[in-house]
Amino acid sequence: MSHCHGCSIQIDIPEGARRIVLAGNPNAGKSVFFNYLTGMYVDVSNYPGTTLEISHGLLQGDVVIDTPGVYGISSFNDEERVARDVILTADVVINVVNAVYLERDLFLTQQIIDTGVPVIIALNMVDEAEKQGMTINNQLLSQLLGVPVIPTVAIKKQGMKEIKENIGQARSGQSDTELQKEMDKLVNRVGSRGEALLIMEGDATVAERHGLEPLNKREDIYLQRRQRVNQIVTHVVKDISKKTAFSNILSRMMIKPLTGIPILFLALYTMYQIIGVFVAGTVVGFTEETLMIGHFEPAVRSFVGNFISEQSTLGTILIGEFGLLTMTFTYVLGLLMPLVIGFYFFLSLFEDSGYLPRLATLVDRLLTSIGLNGRAVIPLILGLGCVTMATITTRLLGSERERRIAIFLLGLAIPCSAQLGVIAGMLASVGPEFVLLYSLVIFAVLVVVGTLMNSLLSGQSSDLLIDLPPLRVPRIHNVMTKTGIKSYQFLKEAFPLFALGALIISTFQVTGILVALQNILAPLTVNWLGLPKEAATAFIMGIVRRDFGAAGLAGMPLTSIQTVISLITITLFVPCIASILVMFKERNKKEALLMWVSTWVIAFLIGGIVAQLSALLGVATPAQVFTVMAVVIALTALVIVGVRLFKKQNIQSNSTSKGVV
Repeated sequence: MSHCHGCSIQIDIPEGARRIVLAGNPNAGKSVFFNYLTGMYVDVSNYPGTTLEISHGLLQGDVVIDTPGVYGISSFNDEERVARDVILTADVVINVVNAVYLERDLFLTQQIIDTGVPVIIALNMVDEAEKQGMTINNQLLSQLLGVPVIPTVAIKKQGMKEIKENIGQARSGQSDTELQKEMDKLVNRVGSRGEALLIMEGDATVAERHGLEPLNKREDIYLQRRQRVNQIVTHVVKDISKKTAFSNILSRMMIKPLTGIPILFLALYTMYQIIGVFVAGTVVGFTEETLMIGHFEPAVRSFVGNFISEQSTLGTILIGEFGLLTMTFTYVLGLLMPLVIGFYFFLSLFEDSGYLPRLATLVDRLLTSIGLNGRAVIPLILGLGCVTMATITTRLLGSERERRIAIFLLGLAIPCSAQLGVIAGMLASVGPEFVLLYSLVIFAVLVVVGTLMNSLLSGQSSDLLIDLPPLRVPRIHNVMTKTGIKSYQFLKEAFPLFALGALIISTFQVTGILVALQNILAPLTVNWLGLPKEAATAFIMGIVRRDFGAAGLAGMPLTSIQTVISLITITLFVPCIASILVMFKERNKKEALLMWVSTWVIAFLIGGIVAQLSALLGVATPAQVFTVMAVVIALTALVIVGVRLFKKQNIQSNSTSKGVV
């Protein structure tokens, strides 16, 4: 056994095995190839010195290594540095190229070819290129690059078998003659054509390895490479149709505010009608009330009651109100699973259709105002599925500052799919004006807290650089597969934590701790929030899982305004145990602890303010509810204006101080 020394990551390489590396631009389809080639034999490792995870698996005794999607291999960022190091140690590179963006993707292809590594090209998404009127001469492209080119449609598995069978045909391609002569002068000194190239391109990291100064010829080399790629594309792309496909028109509509915002609201309204009304009402009504409460729980209580009295301590823990064998199964299978499946179904539709990147482009300007950019919409949307998973994906953001803001906003104001499902179900029972009040308050908190962090933290947001993959009709097989996998992952994670929560709450119940905590929190829950004393139980349950707490509120007899106040508070309440653990992993302990405590304070503060405003102004009529909303908007605007004036004054003060100095 040996290790992948050159790429700095510990991967066991069997004796005589080849290192087969997948490389390509973002959204080229590498992950589909990786999954096809490796099957279930996959491992994941963190690349040293970064938060990037590198997947690797086995293919008939060889090792397949995936790399981050990049536009070039250099030291511009962690993704490029990792891709560079892994590619330079490859025995074979499978370069996945998006046929729709051939001119863009071939720049990376030519750079990899220039390193001298054997390459085979998977020309992916040729069906999408044909739909846009592009005719690509694959044989000529292969001749001009000097490497095999195989057309593929990865999502349909077309061409995948050919790629697998022809890996051994990979070979070094053709470089610019003058560039090759320049590299030859350095190869004897550094021992590698690839490292010689990167030193010429001004890669300081590679140059330092050999005790050399970078040559800084990047601009000339890049210009020559771009010209070469343009010439190749001119020869191989024989026809580009002048017709404008409907998908292109729709794509442009999705990213323009005038048409994109209505499309977004239409998508969200459709989600609400299906998940919040149909699933939360009809489906959950059957699964929770008819199946679980009507049949499952009585059967379990009857069976366990033959051996243990339900009134005993053990009976209360197992089959009582918060029983391990009753409430856990009812909440997870009867209440949450239908809602989770519904949400992941829509998320998979958005992913498979190519709508998510367009949504990022649409909201870029809005997110920039709170210290993020449009790319942050991806973890924010994923947070609506699972905040824990979304916290990990904040690694794709461009700076520590953006990751800090995104992680806190995820933990504070983004409800996960299971919690969102319960919230949608509870809001379905109140008037539309109360739904608007809840949505407005959560959005206001998101904007105010984001604005505060943007003003208080040093630095600026990075610019949005993101690919827009072709819009396509979602493939039902892909959507159902993604939905099934993500729902199963939720089930595996949720069951143990719900069981733990049920055990804690039922233990608190039999020992009297639950009543004591309710009494201790009574000044907050009753006097400040205006909720029943029992609502404290839901908040305690929410520490285990946010949706656990929301589900606890679902069974309480609450008025419309109490429903809204309780949902505002539980939404802003502390993240679940899993999210907290990931938060401590991604940030340092002091910072993570500060975020965690802040969510407690903000949740009860905002919930209480809404409760006191409602008591003062009244919520008996829709007009009174709209009055409360108007006050919320005014307070939000006042805070934002105040924060921005403070920041402007602070900047001017600093500028004056520097001028004096």
